[in-house]
Amino acid sequence: MKVMVTGGAGFIGSALVRMLIADADVEVINVDKLTYAGNLASLEEIAQSPRHRFVRADICDRKTMEDLFEETQPDLIMHLAAESHVDRSIDGPTAFIETNIVGTYTLLDVAHAYWSKRSTSRKDDFRFHHISTDEVFGSLGTEGHFTEESPYSPRSPYSASKASSDHLVQAWHHTYDLPIILTNCSNNYGPYQFPEKLIPLMILNGLEGKPLPIYGAGENVRDWLYVEDHTRALWTVATKGKVGETYNIGGEAELQNVDVVRQICDVLDDLCPTANPRRELITFVADRPGHDARYAMDIGKIKSELDWHPTETFETGLRKTVIWYLENVRWWEQIRRERYPGQRLGVMAAQAMV
Repeated sequence: MKVMVTGGAGFIGSALVRMLIADADVEVINVDKLTYAGNLASLEEIAQSPRHRFVRADICDRKTMEDLFEETQPDLIMHLAAESHVDRSIDGPTAFIETNIVGTYTLLDVAHAYWSKRSTSRKDDFRFHHISTDEVFGSLGTEGHFTEESPYSPRSPYSASKASSDHLVQAWHHTYDLPIILTNCSNNYGPYQFPEKLIPLMILNGLEGKPLPIYGAGENVRDWLYVEDHTRALWTVATKGKVGETYNIGGEAELQNVDVVRQICDVLDDLCPTANPRRELITFVADRPGHDARYAMDIGKIKSELDWHPTETFETGLRKTVIWYLENVRWWEQIRRERYPGQRLGVMAAQAMV
């Protein structure tokens, strides 16, 4: 099988590519534009594999995508390429519209033309797997969970762009019969995550003795999913899922943001003790507008139909994550030095609330 992974140098994409090369008998065509969060260092351990080919390309570039499909003849598309940080979408929504909406449309259109020309048997074997987020569903109250039938209610430029891409994927299935599968996942964490996101940012700030800023009162709840559990789920859905269906993927690990940061502090204190407990570094900062109160995923469908479930608890996954950042200073030091030193993003949101 030939698998084309878009966004394969990003956090989840690189974890997926590493898993495919290690555990699946497939060839991987890894397509990534290498924007600020794309990192070839995340692929070093499999870069020399004869079953892995990296192609630097933009999914919005139709001609390049057409040529690549024609040359590589993929059987499965696993589409992860996306701008993915809410705070950056507040400050600069244009890139999110271009990549997440226009890029997905371009890829769908090229994939459909390519699929239409395949023989009948090869048509039946083709899949377009779109990887999305729970943020498209909006904000939950204190009870209940998102299901695959939950209505869409995006609240940020990021989630609106992902909701748009979800709808496009579904439309290409219903209008053109393109064999698609769609997954919506909860918050991922784990090794190789770009340090703008909550968990790696708190780990690195804690290591450096810097403040640990938390939005509002820290009461926003997220369902945390260890990235390697997620990649197993993606491959399970891609190979066993039913065409046209959506599957929710979550870690069954709901926590308030403040409790996530407290646990990070405690693990760091255990592994790298300092004179004062790192919980003293916690500070509360102005919230961003439209900050969804709670996400929680009902993963009953993927459990019952595809026999997948998360294997990591938040405690085991977090400890593995902290240890990875401690042991891989070279990976993140260059990012902190050259790309993202740890400043607050979503500055327009902060200014709007003053």
